Amino acid sequence: MPKNKLILIPGLLNDERLWSHQVSALGDVADVEVADITREDNIPDLARAVLRRAPEKFSLAGLSMGGYVAQEIMRQDPGRVERLALVDTSARADTPEQSARRKSMMDLAMHGKFKGVTPLLLPNLVHPDHVNKPSVRDVVLQMAENVGKDAFLRQQTALLNRVDSRPDLKNIKCPTLVLCGREDALTPPEIHQEMADGIGDGATLVIVENSGHLAPLEQPEIVTDAFKIWLEQ
Repeated sequence: MPKNKLILIPGLLNDERLWSHQVSALGDVADVEVADITREDNIPDLARAVLRRAPEKFSLAGLSMGGYVAQEIMRQDPGRVERLALVDTSARADTPEQSARRKSMMDLAMHGKFKGVTPLLLPNLVHPDHVNKPSVRDVVLQMAENVGKDAFLRQQTALLNRVDSRPDLKNIKCPTLVLCGREDALTPPEIHQEMADGIGDGATLVIVENSGHLAPLEQPEIVTDAFKIWLEQ
């Protein structure tokens, strides 16, 4: 019996290392691939790029910016997605304050201080217990260096211009996992409750303890276990 295809979409300044535990541990139940969302500067084109590489039917999970791309995929071609996981993300557009912070980080990057962006972001990205944990901190810094300044600017441009997806949540009909870290400072649990409520009966909400905004990296075993249950739905 062929395995299900699972496409994982990373977040801003993330690459496949964000999902390394899930890729390894889920290989017996799914054919897992990590998407690249570094080459376009808007969410619709990023979604189209993922869809072009995807098989006819697949399961889909996205974290943070990856979650915004996943929601756009659900607008463009929902019938191809058998299961959806929205991880440490939101259905809302940026607030003016969030947009101002993005533009400030973009300004730093454009003026030769890109390597200083991730250390500034790190305390908001992960649980306080993990800020100085090498298995988390070092991976976050390595991912950012790999993605690089130019892709960072494209990603931030896409995020600045994304739409409010809350009106579209009711159209999601496939089994959906909504998961976040309890201490996610960027997209807290109440944002995920809002998404789960908007999706309706097809959504399962999971809150991961002792985790910030990067749950698959901070609490990999717990996230993988939740994914296994989701993939069996």
